[in-house]
Amino acid sequence: MGRIVTQVAVENFAFPDQRVEFAAMVDTGASHLTLPQAWKEKLGDYPINREETLYMADQSTVVGQVCGPVKIEIEGFEPIASEVLFIDMSPAEGSYEPLLGYIPLEQSKAAVDMLGHRLVPVKHLDLK
Repeated sequence: MGRIVTQVAVENFAFPDQRVEFAAMVDTGASHLTLPQAWKEKLGDYPINREETLYMADQSTVVGQVCGPVKIEIEGFEPIASEVLFIDMSPAEGSYEPLLGYIPLEQSKAAVDMLGHRLVPVKHLDLK
């Protein structure tokens, strides 16, 4: 199974100078752009900040914080306004592995090319 990793930048709309850039793994099983809780302070305060219970791939549950609005820029695609999810993460091999889920992918009009292991542009939003 291949991994798709892409560059992402996140900026707090209320504090545009508070921005993080990183490589994120594309995970179509995840809903949100998921970041480590340790990065939350780097992006400042948010008007929307709510706790949500999350179901993990191993069937366990954890509590995370959904925050926004933020500006999300996926490399090669137009920026969007959305929310991010912060959860407690343990760094793997010294660094965190943020996840890019299906909501920001769809909002950015990005589709997953499973054969080419890359993101490709979608011409139209899907309202079916």
